[in-house]
Amino acid sequence: MIRLSKLTDYAIVVMSEMARTRGAVHTVPHLADRTGVPAPTVAKLMKTLAPAGLMTSHRGASGGYALARPAGEITIADIVTALDGPIALTACVEGADDQCGVESLCPMRGNWEKINGAIRTALEQVTLADMMTPAWSPPPGEPPPPRRTAAAAARPG
Repeated sequence: MIRLSKLTDYAIVVMSEMARTRGAVHTVPHLADRTGVPAPTVAKLMKTLAPAGLMTSHRGASGGYALARPAGEITIADIVTALDGPIALTACVEGADDQCGVESLCPMRGNWEKINGAIRTALEQVTLADMMTPAWSPPPGEPPPPRRTAAAAARPG
């Protein structure tokens, strides 16, 4: 199964919240409260996303974090790479950290690179702004469903 890490999922939730108020500086407690992602996790995300160039850090009494670029310029591939490293489905594709013991004998290597490239390209074509657009809208005249974050949906009860 191909699955993004929880940290990547949480990063998209947190960054989407930040993008709703473009240019604003957000504190970790504020983001935790607005998204349902635990504050220690939000802090960990900020410490990873800032050096990757996706966040800017502001010190002082009114300090916090802000997106480094507009949501339309941040791709899902940028976020995945910042948190999980290069997009690499198997050990033999370009950018993989692992070494494959049978790489030189494997007839699948080139084909895995095609698949890996297709997934990387797909993730590069979806922006944070795209993720903020509702995938479903209610029929005319019906109110939208209540907003739930990925973190809130994952909590029992």
